[in-house]
Amino acid sequence: MPADRAALEARWLDLTRVTLPALAQDRDWPVSADHCFQRILLDAACDGVWYDSITDRPAYRRAPDTILVQAVTLGEAAVAGTVDLAALDARSRAWRRARKAGG
Repeated sequence: MPADRAALEARWLDLTRVTLPALAQDRDWPVSADHCFQRILLDAACDGVWYDSITDRPAYRRAPDTILVQAVTLGEAAVAGTVDLAALDARSRAWRRARKAGG
């Protein structure tokens, strides 16, 4: 794995496992678990349910660089307060409901 990809994955894991969960209560976010942040950010980066775009798991390892970069960028924007994480969560849930309903 190239060093830059390793750094990108390390940043992803730190954001979703440490940084975002630590901010969740103070920010009054609707989620606090690491896998929820991963779902929200990957869905947003994929513009839909991530497993329609990334075929294997763990998703962050299988995601193309462009998708993982976008997901990390969104996570960093959530930390900075420049993206509405609750809105991203609502959109992620809507995509998943639509997918489950067959539409």
